[in-house]
Amino acid sequence: MLVLLPPSETKVDGGDGPPLRLDVLPHPELGQVRKELAHELVELAGNVADCRTALGLSAKQDAEVARNAALFDSPTMPALHRYTGVLYDALDAGSLRGAAAARARGRLAVGSALFGLLRADDPVPAYRLSAGSALPGRPTLAARWKPVLEPVLAGIAAGELVVDLRSGSYAALGRVPGAVTVTVLAERPDGTRGVVSHFNKAHKGRLARLLAGTRAEPTDAAGVAAIARRAGMQVERAGPTALEIILPA
Repeated sequence: MLVLLPPSETKVDGGDGPPLRLDVLPHPELGQVRKELAHELVELAGNVADCRTALGLSAKQDAEVARNAALFDSPTMPALHRYTGVLYDALDAGSLRGAAAARARGRLAVGSALFGLLRADDPVPAYRLSAGSALPGRPTLAARWKPVLEPVLAGIAAGELVVDLRSGSYAALGRVPGAVTVTVLAERPDGTRGVVSHFNKAHKGRLARLLAGTRAEPTDAAGVAAIARRAGMQVERAGPTALEIILPA
């Protein structure tokens, strides 16, 4: 099973790994796009105003521009520890121990606008590039990633179950055929339900933690739902590969 996480805009600073080497990252089919994007980000960082515009930054976020300028020189750390925020706080991968931690490192992956697909232990620096970023004079990130990323994801899905927890903009970089998808819904007092925004990431992070550490090896959406239900989550099937996490009123 592979649990595909979204990245986060916020990232931990520093690291104790050597500077970025694109050639050591897995899935060499993604290497050319990775190389192009990385060099474009470094070049773009040389013009702070243009970089702010392209990446949707304010003047108070110029530290993000500096991160990109130092992309090939700054230290790295495992991808799973680089990303932070609500989903990663709920996942809390650092607290997993023993066999559960080993399973998590093998099962967790991150969909990245810069790197396409990262495994948990892949060494990466801090950077800023979101799926919706528009690099000047270049095609959209979805147009650049889909031709190379989708075949990689399809190959993975052919051999194991993929649970895709990415947000819509990151899923658009490369779809996964047959992946289990998850939506978080809140139940209102009148019985109707609506998509959750505030708690969405937290509950997906909680589910990711359950799937990362479980001894079970689910092969379909029903198996994923069973793991979540045993942990007390209210989960319903919304289709052959679609699950809904229901938050009671």
